[in-house]
Amino acid sequence: MLEPRPHRAFLAATTTLLCGLASGQTAQQAAVLVTAQVSTSPPQITFTWPSDPTATGYTVSRRPAGTTTWGPASGVPGGSTATSWIDSVAVVGQRYEYLFVKAGNPQGKGFLTSGIDADAIEQRGKLVLLVDASVAGALATKLDRLTEDLVGDGWVVLRHDVQPTQSVPSVKALIVADVLADPGAVKAVFLLGHVPVPYSGSIYPDGHPDHQGAWAADVYYGDFNGTWTDSSVNITTATRPENRNVPGDGKFDQSSLPSDVDLQVGRVDLANMPSFGLADDVLLANYLDKDHDYRHKVFAVDQRGVIDDNFGYFTGEAFAATAWRAFSALLGPANSTSGDYFTTLNTTSGNGYAWSYGCGGGTYTSAGGIGSTSDFTTSTNRNVFTMLFGSYFGDWDSTDNFLRAPLCSGWTLADVWAGRPHWSFHPMGMGETIGACARLSQNDTTAGGYGARSVHIALMGDPTLRQHVIAPPASVAVVDAWPQASVTWDPSSDPVAGYHVYRAATPAGPFVRLSGAVVAGTAFTDPSPVLGYATYMVRAVRLETTPSGTYWNLSQGSFATTCLPQGAASHTSYGAGCYTIPPNISALQLGASPAPVSTPTAGTLLTYTIDNIPEAAPGSGVYLGVTIVSWTPDLAGTSLAFLDMPGCSLYVGSLDLTLAFVGNSASLTTQFQLPAGVACGTQFYATAAALFVPNSLPNGANGFGAVTSNGVASFVAPY
Repeated sequence: MLEPRPHRAFLAATTTLLCGLASGQTAQQAAVLVTAQVSTSPPQITFTWPSDPTATGYTVSRRPAGTTTWGPASGVPGGSTATSWIDSVAVVGQRYEYLFVKAGNPQGKGFLTSGIDADAIEQRGKLVLLVDASVAGALATKLDRLTEDLVGDGWVVLRHDVQPTQSVPSVKALIVADVLADPGAVKAVFLLGHVPVPYSGSIYPDGHPDHQGAWAADVYYGDFNGTWTDSSVNITTATRPENRNVPGDGKFDQSSLPSDVDLQVGRVDLANMPSFGLADDVLLANYLDKDHDYRHKVFAVDQRGVIDDNFGYFTGEAFAATAWRAFSALLGPANSTSGDYFTTLNTTSGNGYAWSYGCGGGTYTSAGGIGSTSDFTTSTNRNVFTMLFGSYFGDWDSTDNFLRAPLCSGWTLADVWAGRPHWSFHPMGMGETIGACARLSQNDTTAGGYGARSVHIALMGDPTLRQHVIAPPASVAVVDAWPQASVTWDPSSDPVAGYHVYRAATPAGPFVRLSGAVVAGTAFTDPSPVLGYATYMVRAVRLETTPSGTYWNLSQGSFATTCLPQGAASHTSYGAGCYTIPPNISALQLGASPAPVSTPTAGTLLTYTIDNIPEAAPGSGVYLGVTIVSWTPDLAGTSLAFLDMPGCSLYVGSLDLTLAFVGNSASLTTQFQLPAGVACGTQFYATAAALFVPNSLPNGANGFGAVTSNGVASFVAPY
């Protein structure tokens, strides 16, 4: 069981600062500020870091990105004065993860995911979107837009609306069902709104005994192999009732992960934040607006970070080392500075900061030396990714919670409680999501820090967000050039290498790339389009150079849905019936109405009208025959002279459906139900035949006893 630190872990910020100063050591010294530069000829990665007088030597370990086992640690030549190391065996297109360890007092660690022109990540898997049903109606339009944005970044979205009062296991059952339906495909869970909150454990990672008990534990939704029980923990001393945990109360026993977290999990829950004076659905709508704007580069942030450290070295825990490590890999040491959190971010001009970090002695609604929840209600907060650390508020399911407050404010889209334990964000430097970093931080113990693999480690924010944003192309259009299709678009406003073009059967995807090489211009020809509906997606592409290496980056997708071949639903007559015998016999004539419209939800009842039907026998007053519907054309017509029907032709290539007509009029009708979901562009054909006594026509023509009409070609479309 996780044992808590003593209460001294969170003394007043001023006392802590004095302790840090007395030690002569800093949180920055607990980090190796490593960056990378790559070469393709020869393929190699050169890592560098500033000289550190506290170092006695360095080691480096490597593993393929996404794996869990480090290779052997190798000493870096140069010992205490080393400031660089070269990996000369890295393969172009691959991603690798590196761990640099500084020996000395203090010890330091640095992490980097790097690669040489690493491949673009086009398909990210399936995402389970769990939406608070109480706000789903108010957010309907914005949820549709969010789904399109997720699809446009390579996700397939599986959405479920859940009631805030549902049991936690019933919510997890929805995720489990999606995972089992397509093993290995589901990669992430996005909790939007006040989706039921799991609680677990008997922990107080902030060091306060009055806070011991079950903490909010979204890791439960991401773990599929561990056993979660509710039978042994019995703790009733916590001040906050939500933290009290007794057998059978629906809160779990586990304080540490029972097994690795399998899925990326992130939560945007802005309920119970009264300081902002807005209803939950309004706060969520505002969040979804800025989430969309960030993805589409409506606003842009500078690649820099600010660190407001009010704990310092703190007897070796060095909470802010999380930020120094991450910002070096993601932004570069020159773009990572110390400064006051709100003074720096509360600005009305400029591009703000990609990252920020703040720590100090805390309450549920504040952090010493940083500020309080009320400060976020007025701050412009020009910052996208943040980390905050201090007492109490890491248990985030509380009123006006300080960890959730940034999501209600300014540009901020993600926040974590980083320090116990340290978090690892370095994969974002090579195009990974913040959700992938959350999963890494929950499972991995290498970064260190008290509370590693504890159940409280959670991401507040959209788990699919990435750090490097490219302005997407716009105004995608598809022009019918059957049997080809021409796709055009307006260019990205950013410098890019070109574009990739994708196609799917529906806007929900999954999309398959059509373009082989990057398309340099703003047009692409699909040589083999599908008949019917298709959605085309275009994404800008560029080689992203970061302090971590280089990788092929993709913008959000821009879409156009079309029907091919294009055109309105219509009927067209072709050929001619037989016979026209003056003065009183006209050729058999076939017509059809209304237009053959078919959509995914509705079809059309078609009526065929047959005119000029001859009597079955002279003077009988009976008229009869068939309408023939075919999927195969015969536009030129096949002569039926061999059947002793001179002058008559058959205008269909097959007899797929016959509709009989009989009556006492020379004008009769038959009907055919065109179903819903017939692919637009589908064509079918019809003709009619009337029967009579052979040789009963004037002049004894037609020994077979039948006449045929013209043909009707029908073109199916959604309008």
